[in-house]
Amino acid sequence: MRLFPKSLNLSENVFLLLRDLIHERTGVNYEDSKRDILAEKLLPRVSERGLESFLDYYYLLKYDTSASEEWKHVMDAIAVPETYFWREIDQIHALVNIIVPKYFKKHSEPLRIWSAACSTGEEPLSIAIALNEQNWFWKAPIEIYASDASRSAIAKACSGLYRERSFRALPPNIKEKYFHKENEAWRIAPEIHARIKWQTANLLDESEVRPLAKATVIFCRNVFIYFSEKTIRKTVNLFWECMPNPGYLFLGSSESLLKLNTEFELEEINGSFVYVKNKR
Repeated sequence: MRLFPKSLNLSENVFLLLRDLIHERTGVNYEDSKRDILAEKLLPRVSERGLESFLDYYYLLKYDTSASEEWKHVMDAIAVPETYFWREIDQIHALVNIIVPKYFKKHSEPLRIWSAACSTGEEPLSIAIALNEQNWFWKAPIEIYASDASRSAIAKACSGLYRERSFRALPPNIKEKYFHKENEAWRIAPEIHARIKWQTANLLDESEVRPLAKATVIFCRNVFIYFSEKTIRKTVNLFWECMPNPGYLFLGSSESLLKLNTEFELEEINGSFVYVKNKR
């Protein structure tokens, strides 16, 4: 167990207050066993603000006039930046090889794709690379939006620079084609990076989600593993309400909506499972 200065111990009661507030505002749910983890993530902010306790920090987040700005720091603190290029690539192949051509057989307007929890950008850039490999950007209008609740994650995505860890699943020929070495990192090709419209968005903020969720295709992978069932249902229902028909929702391989009785239907497309909005 991590030991903190006595004045900055996170007691069980204050942990419950902070946990519930964070869950309400961000969707991220900390179980009882994660008290020390939450304390470690928030301690730098408590110290930075010159506060004497986690309870003071709770009151700041709940009532202070500077709370809206402080929540941006909380989003950065609790972010889990674990992603890489070509992650669960079969789903992206299902998009590129099946969903995209099917869409443009019936539509001439742009296809909108939203990477809803893009972290540092590897997912939407993988989508853009895969589409480019099949010349889709030259054949049809496609718009890619990418968002994350963490400002620092989006800042890194906007920089377009990546370290070796991000490439552990990317084929060497793709890396060589779309990246060039820059000091100790690799920079994505500018023409691919420019295909993405980057922004911050909190999945629990309906005003931020609604415009983005109008996308025909939503990738919201490996974020619901941190949400409670209640929050997942709320988020998914908003997606359903906003998405066109048909619409395609991709989740991570360890995530499922089957127990939540949502309106989405689970389908297998090109060997990958996709949740489909298909009102007949």
